[in-house]
Amino acid sequence: MSEVPEAAEAAAARLKAALARHGITLPSLGAYPYLVGPQRTPMVELGGTTVEVARRLAEVLEELAAP
Repeated sequence: MSEVPEAAEAAAARLKAALARHGITLPSLGAYPYLVGPQRTPMVELGGTTVEVARRLAEVLEELAAP
């Protein structure tokens, strides 16, 4: 396994903190441990979640997108 890229760790931490401000936790959220594709792109793993968490996330995004 390769080292997790700092950019992926930082992005995952930022997303985790932003979601927490809205009371949302994605249990599997974290930096993906591999670089992906020919350009070796760092990735963030969002993982699976409960239906309730998915609904809450959708509500927050819909509220933010509302005019």
